[in-house]
Amino acid sequence: MTAQAAKMAEGQGGDLAMTVLNGIRNPVIMVDEAGHVVFANWEAEAFFGASAAALARQRIDALVPFGSPLLGLIDEVRQGRGAVNEYRVDLSTPRLGTDKLVDIHVAPATGEGGGVVIVFQERSMADKIDRQLTHRGAARSVTGLASMLAHEIKNPLSGIRGAAQLLEMSAADEDRALTRLIREETDRIVALVDRMEVFSDERPVDRAPLNIHAVLDHVKAVAKAGFARHIRISELYDPSLPPVHANRDQLVQIFLNLVKNAAEAIGARPDGEIQLTTAYRPGIRLSVTGSREKISLPMEFCVRDNGPGVPADLLALLFDPFITTKTNGSGLGLALVAKLVGDHGGIVECDSHPARTTFRVLMPASRDPAEDAGRQQTGGSDR
Repeated sequence: MTAQAAKMAEGQGGDLAMTVLNGIRNPVIMVDEAGHVVFANWEAEAFFGASAAALARQRIDALVPFGSPLLGLIDEVRQGRGAVNEYRVDLSTPRLGTDKLVDIHVAPATGEGGGVVIVFQERSMADKIDRQLTHRGAARSVTGLASMLAHEIKNPLSGIRGAAQLLEMSAADEDRALTRLIREETDRIVALVDRMEVFSDERPVDRAPLNIHAVLDHVKAVAKAGFARHIRISELYDPSLPPVHANRDQLVQIFLNLVKNAAEAIGARPDGEIQLTTAYRPGIRLSVTGSREKISLPMEFCVRDNGPGVPADLLALLFDPFITTKTNGSGLGLALVAKLVGDHGGIVECDSHPARTTFRVLMPASRDPAEDAGRQQTGGSDR
C-alpha cells in the first residue's frame, strides 16, 4: 500500500469511527491526561447541554458534581487497572438537572497517553420501566382482593342496608339520622368495592387505530364542562403522529383520570394550567414477559400541570393501590391508569417538581401500516 493510499484509508476510517460514535445512543466522551474533554459524540452534547467545541474548553471536574465518583474511576484507569464500571452514579447538578442517575464505563484510550474514554448509560428510563412492572404486579394483587371483596362484602352490606331501611321506618326522628348514616356509609363501601372490581376485569378489549388528538380533545371538552372549568387547558400536538392501537373508551378513562388528578392538584389557584402534549419518541422498547419480543413504545402523551408537585417520598409509590395525596382520596385512580395502560402494552411514569408535574404515557403505535396511512389522510378517529 502506498503512503497516499494508507493516508486515505486512515481518513476514511476516522470518518467511519465518527459515524459509529455519533450513532450510539449513549453519551461518549474522551478526556486527555490533563482532564480536558477532547471528544464528545452527539448524545454527550445533549447530555451536558453544550456543543463539543464548548465542552473542549472545560475540564471534566467542572462538568460533574464536586467529589464525583467518576473522578476516582478516571484515576483508577490511569493507574493501569484497566476498564472499570460503576453503577447508579448521581451526576445531578443545577446545570445538568436533578435526574441524572447513570451507569458509567471508563476505559483507557489506546495510544492516547493518559487519555480515557467514558460511556454514560442513563438509568432514569430503565428505573421507571422497572417501577412500572412493579406497579403492574401491584395491580394484579388488587385483582384478587377485588374479587374476594365483591363476593364476601357486598352481600352482607346489602343486608345491613336493608335492615337500616326497616329500622328507619319505625325509628324516632332523633334516631333517623343514625339510620341514614348507616345507609350512606354502606353505599360508600359498595361504591369503593365496585371501583375495585374494575381491576378484576381481564376480558380482552377491542382495539383499533385511533387518532389520539380526537381522544384528548374529547377529554378536554369533558373537563372544561365540569371539574376544570376554571383552569386553562392548552395543547402542544405533533400533527404528524400516527394512530395509536388502543380502545377509545379506555383511553378516555386514562386521560380523564390524569386530567382530573392535575386539576385537583392545581386547586383554586388563579394561574392554574394543564398542558396536553403528544410526540413521537422512537427508541423506547419494552420486553414482554414470557416472550423474546420487544414492543416499541414510540407514542408519547403527556399531561402536565403547574400545581405544587408530588411529595418526593410518594413519587415512587404513586401508582400503587391506596396511595394518595388527597384527604378523601381512595388511591385507586392512578392504580387504574397504570393497569389500563399496562393492558395496552404501555407504561406510565411521573416526573414531578414544584410547579411542573408531568404524567407521561408511552404506548405502541397502530400495527396496520396500510390502515394507518389511510386514517392519517382522512383524519379519522373513531373505532
